[in-house]
Amino acid sequence: MSAHDPACPLCTEDGGTLLWRGQHLRVIEAAEPDYPGFTRVVWNGHIPEMTSLSNHGRELMMRAVWAVEQAQRDILQPHKINLASLGNMVPHLHWHVIARWREDRHFPAPVWAAPRAADAADAAAWQARHQAVSALLPRYRDRVVEAMNALLWH
Repeated sequence: MSAHDPACPLCTEDGGTLLWRGQHLRVIEAAEPDYPGFTRVVWNGHIPEMTSLSNHGRELMMRAVWAVEQAQRDILQPHKINLASLGNMVPHLHWHVIARWREDRHFPAPVWAAPRAADAADAAAWQARHQAVSALLPRYRDRVVEAMNALLWH
């Protein structure tokens, strides 16, 4: 498998707002306005599956995913965190780390499902939650960078 595919969007672009980049992987904040803190951990080389990595690479990737999940739990305090590695649309290894709240438009279904019909009270509750979480994003981003930098030393 080649290290770079010029037709792959994750080979030619960061894939979102870059929070941290290392030799093997990067952490980006996705442009998903309905899901504040939606983060992806992206392997830098163009490979499709976890089993394409060495054991060390697999461990590094999962430790990065867990570090992002922990930062979401500590700072954003979601009701649930979804982890997904799909690659159906972009066959370049990446993990989605998605903070979820009971008030969000899709809960309890996946964020890619059709949104549920929300009444006015649900919409107002989500608006309030969204504003509160969005205010925490600078702290969250800082925590992700700190966690990723610490990961290099362990």
